Amino acid sequence: MTRPREGQTFDGGSRFVRYVNFVKLPHTVFALPFALVGATLASFAHGVTFATIGWIVLAFTAARFAAMGFNRIVDRQIDAKNPRTARRELPSGLLGVREASVAVVLASMVFVLAAWQLNPLCAVLSPGALGWVLWYSYTKRFTHWSHIVLGLGLAIAPVGGYLAVAGTWSTPWWMLIALAVGVSSWTAGFDILYALQDEEFDRAEKLHSVPVMFGRRGALAFARTFHVVTIASLAAVGTAAPVGWLYAAGVCVAAALLLYEHSLVRGDDLSRLDAAFFTMNGVISLTFFGFVLAERLVG
Repeated sequence: MTRPREGQTFDGGSRFVRYVNFVKLPHTVFALPFALVGATLASFAHGVTFATIGWIVLAFTAARFAAMGFNRIVDRQIDAKNPRTARRELPSGLLGVREASVAVVLASMVFVLAAWQLNPLCAVLSPGALGWVLWYSYTKRFTHWSHIVLGLGLAIAPVGGYLAVAGTWSTPWWMLIALAVGVSSWTAGFDILYALQDEEFDRAEKLHSVPVMFGRRGALAFARTFHVVTIASLAAVGTAAPVGWLYAAGVCVAAALLLYEHSLVRGDDLSRLDAAFFTMNGVISLTFFGFVLAERLVG
């Protein structure tokens, strides 16, 4: 019996397609727009060049490649047991562990190099940021709150984008904190939804997650709570940044999209989970960035 292909993967046997699927390249759309949100907010008070934006995009893409690739290497034996993930590149033999490891090392080096090209602060912080996103891969083995660890990892994107342009922390100091909380709670919420599909497998393998600990109803409640925090945090950013009605409209649209996302997933029906996880969260990040960019262009 042929196992179904996991969502957000491409057909084709080329080496390029294998690497694209290995790191789920389409998922870059989740946090990259928020890195650009951070850069855009910084640009209200600091100059920004196309070269800086290019280095931000390269740094984020390389860090994400390294983090996702490392996760696949660490989880390869678990993935082989899970029918949903057994066709991934490492368990299926489409990629070898050695070549995957080389790719992760190279991506890590590119990330650090890109950080050095931005400014001294980004350069100094880059090893810690890389260490955090790599460490996440181990957390579901000992804590139900790995979703928050992942959220904090993605929250590095908007903070890093801001620091890449500004070269210094925000004024007021709590604005970047609020932005990080917004992105981390958004990520934790949708990662909890994503983990619903593996609840039974994770429980059998003694892996940890919010769905394993609290069941589907409890997990949905946590996801909704996290997303309320997301909207409140993004709204708080708007009170500190020099933005106006377009930013506020972006927050309102993000709230509406999150409400729709949660309408797609019920405790007794996960059939639309793929749309809720990938499609809606990609739309949310791109749409919110669009509003922030529009605010900057007309401001």
